[in-house]
Amino acid sequence: AAEGFVGPPSKSLGAGKNGERLIPLEIFIQGDKGPFYESTMEDEGRGGQATVLPFSSYGAMGWARDEYEPNSGGSQFFWLLFDSDLTPAGKNVLDGRYPCFGYVTEGADFLRDTREGDIIVKAKITQGAENLVQPK
Repeated sequence: AAEGFVGPPSKSLGAGKNGERLIPLEIFIQGDKGPFYESTMEDEGRGGQATVLPFSSYGAMGWARDEYEPNSGGSQFFWLLFDSDLTPAGKNVLDGRYPCFGYVTEGADFLRDTREGDIIVKAKITQGAENLVQPK
């Protein structure tokens, strides 16, 4: 998922209805050798297992997609603005359904001030790009 945020993804499913690139759902579970694609943890019968990057803190970055179409990720992402209803202790409804691909480590005040409908013109990776693992 992070690869598609940083640059053109190596795994693409072509163009969506508005011409945007489509990126397959990618989920990486702790202990696995690599991620699986195109289905949720629940679809794989692995609900409740821990993902490598969980939605566990304010500022977690997730790849947006249509709820019932796992391969509909495009250019939209979201930040988790921690909500105890979405992320109860020990389990949340986002892990395994949407890929988490990073965390905001500075700028919580910026996130607090961001509102629905705001347009982000530019985003930049300031550190950690060397940790990006390209899919095989």
